[in-house]
Amino acid sequence: MFNKFNLYKVSRWVFLSTLSGLMAGLSSALFLTLLSHATAYRKDHYELIYFLPIAGFFIGLIYYKFAGEAEKGNNLILDEIHSPKKVLPLRMVPFVLFGTILTHLFGGSAGREGTAVQMSGALSDRISHFFKLSKYERRVLLIAGSGAGLGAAVSAPWAGVIFGMEIITVGKLRLYAFFQCLIASFIGYQTTHLLKVPHTLYLSVEIPTFHLQYLIYLILFGIAFGVSANLFSKTTHLLTKTIKRFIQYPPLRPFLGGLLIIGLYNIEGSFLYAGLGLETIQTSLVQPMHWSVPLLKLIFTALTLSFGFKGGEFTPLVFIGATLGSFLGGFGPIPFELVAALGFVAVFAGASNAPIACIIMAIETFGIQIAPYAFIACYSSFYFSGHNGIYQSQRYFSKKHERALFFLKYLRKK
Repeated sequence: MFNKFNLYKVSRWVFLSTLSGLMAGLSSALFLTLLSHATAYRKDHYELIYFLPIAGFFIGLIYYKFAGEAEKGNNLILDEIHSPKKVLPLRMVPFVLFGTILTHLFGGSAGREGTAVQMSGALSDRISHFFKLSKYERRVLLIAGSGAGLGAAVSAPWAGVIFGMEIITVGKLRLYAFFQCLIASFIGYQTTHLLKVPHTLYLSVEIPTFHLQYLIYLILFGIAFGVSANLFSKTTHLLTKTIKRFIQYPPLRPFLGGLLIIGLYNIEGSFLYAGLGLETIQTSLVQPMHWSVPLLKLIFTALTLSFGFKGGEFTPLVFIGATLGSFLGGFGPIPFELVAALGFVAVFAGASNAPIACIIMAIETFGIQIAPYAFIACYSSFYFSGHNGIYQSQRYFSKKHERALFFLKYLRKK
């Protein structure tokens, strides 16, 4: 009887996790395909950027009239994982999907992976509701679905496995969901590949043999990445709060924000910061960048998201990190291409408080040789990014400085 019960329990979780991963893969496939077409169309018709305020007003109006709690996005998913109350609204899926597509079609400076996470989380919660799962089971499936969304969107399934478990409580992995995350993330990843979804393949970088003399430079670079992550998070949160305070009518916020962004685009002149900026990320891996590039991306993305446009933070943070690393690489013995690759993951590690997932993502993207470099850079960024990440509903198992002191004391004893 005991063995039969365990077999039923495992089979049940395999089925539910597979279904969650399938929903993540299908929704991500649809989203990434539409986003690819929207981006290509905008590049061929740059005049669309001048309609950004109108698109913003439409997005703001739809969310104001119909979104309700869905407007909280990824923070709503985290809230429900911490304290399950009611099923996530299904309207979150089409709202964030088309809100993000419109943002990119008309030139907003935003990302995409946060959208995939929101859709996958909401669809996984629908599975929980349909099968009448317990609060604990619902929490596990939400974690699995969220991680699967990231893994499917960035084509990094192992990072997706860890991401869902890591972002809930800073400093503590929710390993009770590992089995479900493993299945969901790989099913989501395989689904997008079977459907031939247009994923971004990043250029490989030459990784030298690790030398102890690199250590101090890696820590300093990691600190710079962490400070950048902190600056991005604080700027975005402060702007969001200030804009809501002074502009009371929600649809007016993205309308005015669109006008401001268009004006700044024209002053800057290159329109380099509209959309994802994948070409600039690729360029940063082959040639040094100017210090102003990551700073301007930070400003444009913070404005885009703070005024109420939709999209994730991952790709903009990758942009900021890769270009910053490309610039910083000129100040040390480590090749700038490698520092750019480290910034690629380390700024997001600091902003999301998910260093383990980002180390794994670095390995999946650039190869196993980057592991020791990524470990130092991601954890340095994590510890120096403060306690104000992009996900405000995260909880903290312990203060970062307390964990760092504990680790140093452990090393001294050794």
